[in-house]
Amino acid sequence: MGLSLLAITLNWQLLLVILEVALGLGMVIFVHELGHFAVAKLCGVKCEKFYLGFDIYGLKLFHYQWGETEYGIGILPLGGYVKMLGQDDNPGKAAEERERSRLNPGEAEAASMAPEQLDPRSYMAKSVPQRMAIISAGVIMNLIFAVLIAAVAYGLGVQEVACGISEVLPGEAAWTANLQPGDQILAIGDSGDQQLRYRDLLTAVALCDLQKGIDFTIRRAGVAEPFRVNVKPDPDKNRMRPTIGVLPPRISSLSPEKAVYADTPAAATGEFHKGDKIVAVGGVPVATYPEVVAQLTAHADHPLSFTVERAAKDAKERGADGKADDKADDKDSHDAPPPERAEITVAPRPMRTLGLSMKMGPITAVQNGSPAEAAGIRVGDQLQAIDGKPPGDPLRLPDELRRRAGETVTLTIVRGGTSAGEEKKITLRERPWPEDSEQSGAPVSVPSLGITYKVMAVVDALDPQGPAAAAKFTKEEQGKAVDAAGLAVGDEIVSAEFIAPKKPDAQQKAAEDDDSEIVPLGVPEKPLALSDERPSWAYLMFILQHTPDGVEVKLTTKDGRTGTLSPVSATDWFYYDRGLVLTVETSTTKAHSVGEALSLGARETKDTVLQVYLFLRKIGSQVSLYSLGGPKSIAMAAGSAAYDGVAQLLIFLTMLSANLAVINFLPIPLLDGGHMVFLLLEGIFRRPVSERVIVAFHYLGFVFIISLMLFVLGLDFGVIPRPH
Repeated sequence: MGLSLLAITLNWQLLLVILEVALGLGMVIFVHELGHFAVAKLCGVKCEKFYLGFDIYGLKLFHYQWGETEYGIGILPLGGYVKMLGQDDNPGKAAEERERSRLNPGEAEAASMAPEQLDPRSYMAKSVPQRMAIISAGVIMNLIFAVLIAAVAYGLGVQEVACGISEVLPGEAAWTANLQPGDQILAIGDSGDQQLRYRDLLTAVALCDLQKGIDFTIRRAGVAEPFRVNVKPDPDKNRMRPTIGVLPPRISSLSPEKAVYADTPAAATGEFHKGDKIVAVGGVPVATYPEVVAQLTAHADHPLSFTVERAAKDAKERGADGKADDKADDKDSHDAPPPERAEITVAPRPMRTLGLSMKMGPITAVQNGSPAEAAGIRVGDQLQAIDGKPPGDPLRLPDELRRRAGETVTLTIVRGGTSAGEEKKITLRERPWPEDSEQSGAPVSVPSLGITYKVMAVVDALDPQGPAAAAKFTKEEQGKAVDAAGLAVGDEIVSAEFIAPKKPDAQQKAAEDDDSEIVPLGVPEKPLALSDERPSWAYLMFILQHTPDGVEVKLTTKDGRTGTLSPVSATDWFYYDRGLVLTVETSTTKAHSVGEALSLGARETKDTVLQVYLFLRKIGSQVSLYSLGGPKSIAMAAGSAAYDGVAQLLIFLTMLSANLAVINFLPIPLLDGGHMVFLLLEGIFRRPVSERVIVAFHYLGFVFIISLMLFVLGLDFGVIPRPH
């Protein structure tokens, strides 16, 4: 009992988030149904039920009869409904409900009305304009609700990720267009001078015209005036939606939530605190994220000193665990002492290797304005030699050429399957940041040349002293493991599985409770597939640098042999990232008056409605059906927003309410939009649409909606795997 109470106490924040999410999602549904209910009542329609959730088979969590209406919460939390006399969306009950809404002979006589007359309080007895008002009220209420909660959010202050770039992924559209880390995006298309957010960038890219591309107005350090760049998103059909391959901007301060990654040199020092601001690296002053990364890259192979600033109170009142004393009295900012500085030396971070050098594939992209483009290198070319020598390990080549920046090298290029190479002299440019292969199938970038190439999962060379040369590879024959030859040049790897070390329970619990460290990627749950179509060896090596100590890699060859390798640390190859968690750059938009809050709320709602409309137009073509999400996805997204604060949750609910408004008004039978179509036809032709036609379309709508619901639930719970 005591342990249970302790667990509840420790997870009060989680419980609060769950409550906030439940109330928020419930409110979005409630206001929609309240719109229908209120207008129906104003029009004199008898409302028999008002439910959140569906009381299938009579199952309900709560119900209460007040007057002629039963209010309740159904067992199935997938929406809500208002049951009006004479109206039922279930096509199997439509005829029965219509019959039920007719007056019996005794009632008709008492009311001085003709036999078979509709009950004057039934939905069907109301005029077309009245029924239109009832049907549209839910959507209108959702839009009003969206504006109001967005206004409240902006009154509190909405924190948004800034519209900029911290990393550009190799070979992607942004990389080809020569966008760079540190670039600030001032305008997207003709967006004008409004304050842009990173989510504006993602939305604009997903919904743009793929043929024309999208124009960005860029401000770049060292360039006097902003300039315009056109980027054409990747139309790859294997992706959920179009992307350009950029990551959100970061600043030179450590995260206020986590300072370092586990199992890294930065974590080993035990000296970094959450929120520390890095002001110098290796004695060189730094003020931006790209400047920090440039120093890390330039000095990856030796110990590096970091000068950090932190609040004096933070420095004095933190214990050895790095946690601040919550009992300390806060002081006014004008009384706060100047920040204190600390010097922290961090050891280099050797690359983890498997002792394998893989085959270099063809060039997959050439960057605009790069030395490679100027030399006439093309996509599909094969790099055969550098200064007359084989290029060697394709994963080490970028670092080797970076060290030779400013030198002129001779590249031997093979083109079009010919055996004769063509020589090209190129002066290597200085590029002060790395370009990691952070995605499955990503190529390797050589920043000093401005090219990317594939790295095939085919063994090109083995380190005689490395794990791969020493590993035993076996395969199953008649149910028994049979020794086979070790790896050899030319062997193709088709799968890689990461095996995490088993930690004692006490050690595992301590790692989970550790408040100062996190593991950036952890161990992938599924084996990584490797193929010519999706060459992911570079991605495998990227993952390997971010997995916990002690992880092993099980490789499977094309002929069915398997072997388990224990990675080792290289002695002459180092990873630039030493384990610091740098903060994503954010900005806060806060209204200073009720009018300004309402204006911002209206803009947020208008933008969201337009985005939903455009998204629906692109679904199935430019936007994958597999990007859809159901109740689980919505709840998880709402929970994530709630963890970021009330304002962020309200902005998410604004989006959800606007989504509900747009989707409900689509001309699909059973939805509000479908009802409006039939009402418009009735108004035009002065008579109701045939009941048989309505029932037929309602059945079609029912099948469509149930199919869609089963599809998104299947995606949510992994029954239908997302292929991308």
